[in-house]
Amino acid sequence: MQQEHIDAGKAIQKRTGKTFYLATRFLPERVRHATHVLYAFFRIADEVVDDADDVDPDVQWAQLEDLRAQALGDQPPDDPVLEAFVELKAEYGIEDAEVETFIDAMATDIETSRYETYSELESYMRGSAASVGVMMTAIMEPEAEAAAIPHAVKLGEAFQMTNFLRDVREDIVERDRIYVPQETLRDHGVDPAQIERLEHSESFGAAMAAELQRTEDLYREGVAGIRYLPEDCQLPVLLAAVLYAEHHTVIRAQEYDVLSAEPSLSTARKLWCLAKTRWHWHWNRDPEAVFQRVSAVPAAEHGRRSSEHGDGVPTRS
Repeated sequence: MQQEHIDAGKAIQKRTGKTFYLATRFLPERVRHATHVLYAFFRIADEVVDDADDVDPDVQWAQLEDLRAQALGDQPPDDPVLEAFVELKAEYGIEDAEVETFIDAMATDIETSRYETYSELESYMRGSAASVGVMMTAIMEPEAEAAAIPHAVKLGEAFQMTNFLRDVREDIVERDRIYVPQETLRDHGVDPAQIERLEHSESFGAAMAAELQRTEDLYREGVAGIRYLPEDCQLPVLLAAVLYAEHHTVIRAQEYDVLSAEPSLSTARKLWCLAKTRWHWHWNRDPEAVFQRVSAVPAAEHGRRSSEHGDGVPTRS
């Protein structure tokens, strides 16, 4: 890949994915450059459907199909990031099927704005998040790739679920989308119209608490596979998991009210997460042990006790 193509990808990642960019900086150069390109490719596809105010759906479909053809090498790339992605895809043996699955998931966003069940949402994430995990694993080239992949899929889903729960307000205001499964809302007595009106309630908070707990199970499964990655990639991936999961602390501090204000991490908070993760990693190279010590995700046993005793249900004065 040419340096100018890598720089183009890096600029996109730095502008649109600050949290992941921070973790990416700790990857070895051989993986970091490829990550810049991968992230930029994902973002270009995402923007076709997420930043498409007043764009006709047929135009969005056409743009995605054009992007698909370029990414698969069926037509010449017209963008430096796409040119670099085609080279990267060939170099690391990324299968066409993963690209197809990812583009198909982006196309789903054109016509789908609600998900009835978590199973339906999980099917969507197989393209939008799991394919990202599979491609990221490919460029790290772990010796035990077959063992690493299932965990990478779960970690990708955990990151995306955190984004969904953090961005409830933004998704409804800017895109009229609700990613919290409708069955979860019903189980807690939440009318979707309440979310559309940005009205927080204890029942909505309880639904958020349930989805946070589900997401934290995904983090535990995902982090359990970091040990299969090359040694020089383990800390950066662990750091990404700690940073993304830290949003859960902010969500809980807001009493699960993500409708009034979107939870965000300050630069100081990100740097604190970085510092404590690196310090513990210096003394203990067990990703699961460090994650349990420094992350916002409670140990599994604690999470079960909290659920049983109702500690996960929010209250408001």
